[in-house]
Amino acid sequence: MTQYRFLATSPKGLGSLLVPEMSNLGALDVRETVAGVTFNGGLGVGYRACLHSRLANRIILQLSEFAASSADDLYDGMANLPWCDHLAPSSTLAIDFSGRSEDIRNTQFGAQRCKDAIVDVFRSRGLSRPNVDTRAPDLRIHVRLHRGRVSVGIDLSGTSLHQRGYRTDPGKAPLKENLAAAVLIRSGWPELLAAGQPLVDPMCGSGTFLIEAAMMATARPPGLDRNRWGFQGWLGHSPAQWQTIEADGRDRLRPAPEGVELRGYDGDIRAVRRAEASIAALGLEDLIRVRPKALNTLTRPTHRVMQEGLIVCNPPWGERLGQLSTMQLLYRELGQVIHREFQGWKAGILTAHNELGRAVGLRSHKQYALNNGSIDIQLLLFDLSSSNRLAPDPADGHTKNNNAGQVSLAAETLTDGATMLANRLVKNKRRLKSWLKSSHTTCYRLYDADMPEYAVAIDVYEGVPHVAEYAPPKTIDEEAAEHRFQEALAAVRSVLQWPDDQPIPAKRRQRQRGAGQYNKLDQTGERITVHEGQARLLVNLNDYLDTGLFLDHRPLRLTLSEEAAGKHFLNLFCYTGAATIHAALGGAATSTSVDLSNTYLKWLVDNLALNGLSERQHRVVRADCLTWLEACDRKFDLVLLDPPSFSNSKATEGTLDIIRDQAELVDAAMSVLNSDGTLYFSNNHRRFELAEDLKQRYRVEDITRQTIPEDFKRRKDIHHCWRFQHLI
Repeated sequence: MTQYRFLATSPKGLGSLLVPEMSNLGALDVRETVAGVTFNGGLGVGYRACLHSRLANRIILQLSEFAASSADDLYDGMANLPWCDHLAPSSTLAIDFSGRSEDIRNTQFGAQRCKDAIVDVFRSRGLSRPNVDTRAPDLRIHVRLHRGRVSVGIDLSGTSLHQRGYRTDPGKAPLKENLAAAVLIRSGWPELLAAGQPLVDPMCGSGTFLIEAAMMATARPPGLDRNRWGFQGWLGHSPAQWQTIEADGRDRLRPAPEGVELRGYDGDIRAVRRAEASIAALGLEDLIRVRPKALNTLTRPTHRVMQEGLIVCNPPWGERLGQLSTMQLLYRELGQVIHREFQGWKAGILTAHNELGRAVGLRSHKQYALNNGSIDIQLLLFDLSSSNRLAPDPADGHTKNNNAGQVSLAAETLTDGATMLANRLVKNKRRLKSWLKSSHTTCYRLYDADMPEYAVAIDVYEGVPHVAEYAPPKTIDEEAAEHRFQEALAAVRSVLQWPDDQPIPAKRRQRQRGAGQYNKLDQTGERITVHEGQARLLVNLNDYLDTGLFLDHRPLRLTLSEEAAGKHFLNLFCYTGAATIHAALGGAATSTSVDLSNTYLKWLVDNLALNGLSERQHRVVRADCLTWLEACDRKFDLVLLDPPSFSNSKATEGTLDIIRDQAELVDAAMSVLNSDGTLYFSNNHRRFELAEDLKQRYRVEDITRQTIPEDFKRRKDIHHCWRFQHLI
């Protein structure tokens, strides 16, 4: 039997796994090299490697190796090979050339010299010359130049072996199949599989991990569904031997071990549909179950006891949007979910950034460097034991005051004015106490210019105070206004026991016009995470005039959460998207959020990631709302219209005046509302009155009183709100 030397190429970091795989296929003298793994064997070993390797990119049958210090040496070495024994004159060929030397400066030139040598061999024998076909050649020739040595071989695989043939539509930037198989092996799937344990992919995308895991479970050769091979155009090919090996591969198919379950979830319904199509193409529907489900709703299956298993996940890497901070929030949510729901399991998580790995918040016991195409990535392995506790979330660092004992400011140090204000704050705290407890409200307004001398709004965000001054009348001396503002801060520090060494987030509030409402007041970039109902939301207490969360709209957001299940939600003038988060967590089928501000839309994307929600299912659109509504060609079941009182953004030609433009806005929004849908129209203009003609065109209910929460009862005009429905 003729013995050959083969080279199995593979992605970076897989060589140590490829060595035992080739040995198990009958390969001899298996050695790991820079280019991959070399081995000896008969032609059948090469065929089995093509059919069964889960890790290799290509299987190269090596023909020769020779020295080449120049382009002429390369030509001569190639011309000395018996190409007529390998390639028919009527066939096509392609040269895959890699490497450089002083004389061969680029791969295209190297490939050209190799092609010329092969063609001239045929011409010298009076035969017609083979043609070049770079896309689908009959024979692909592999040439590698390294340190003055040239290795030449025939690519038996033809196209990369990671292309299994089961993907009907891979979607964007899919994980290569052989890399997915390597991740599963590194994560301990073969051992868990043998023990009958389950596997869950909480962000399954097109289902690559699930399908590769299922093929391992059923002993399905990964090349079984390929319909084209490189060896089919090689004159040394033995069809009978290949057919025998392929038939043996089919005969080895088996049911998965008892107890093995493969489950995948993704917030993007389109990704789930792609996964379903690929799973169906292989007939694996009984073994793999995929469902649309956002990360934040992931729980351990309860239909049977699953003490152990594997979580494997390839979350987004942030390469597309370049939003590393957003991805950190998503990875943090992933860490929290798997730590809470899958104690006792193992986890393997891929990432392209060290910062994302740290954001998971769990201690990884093993890390492997890999690459997916041109992207360097890392596999992190975790034991989800009770001792592997979550690290503190940096975003929650200031949500609790753990330094109350350091407060040195006693009540007797306050001025008379500050004491008077402090007494009012104590009274308000007492009044709100039972409501806060029963409603589980952690972000609320404690004081809103209750006394004219202290015209400030004092809010509390999970223990963190926030003070905003209303602009004092021109008749008030600036020095006096500054003194009162400092008294207000002293009262807040005393009553809320805020440490002397921690500044109170505070700002001077003035009426904003146009672009001024988006101006930064500071550059700290610090955000904290707060809770409202099911939602977790990011607020910034220092950098902007507004914090990112309008507290007075809390009841309306909770109403949207209750009504959103199964509906298509539209959020116009969406701000930072708090209402979108509530609707999504309430079970909205989809949401679309529209705003002109890049700052607020990025904030919304971060809020989505923080709650484990898919940006594909919950679409974010930067546009002028009226312009977008005019072009909108779809309908929604639930709409929130909450425009500013006035805007003259540079991104639009005109201005927005809520009193003047209310009818146009409402009509446009109602035009995209389904016949049985509901629109909520809200605004914060204190003297706003709804136009009478709107009351005639639609069924309108004033729900302002129901939407003003307990902590804003003093300001009954803090906002206005109506429920709109179409007349039947």
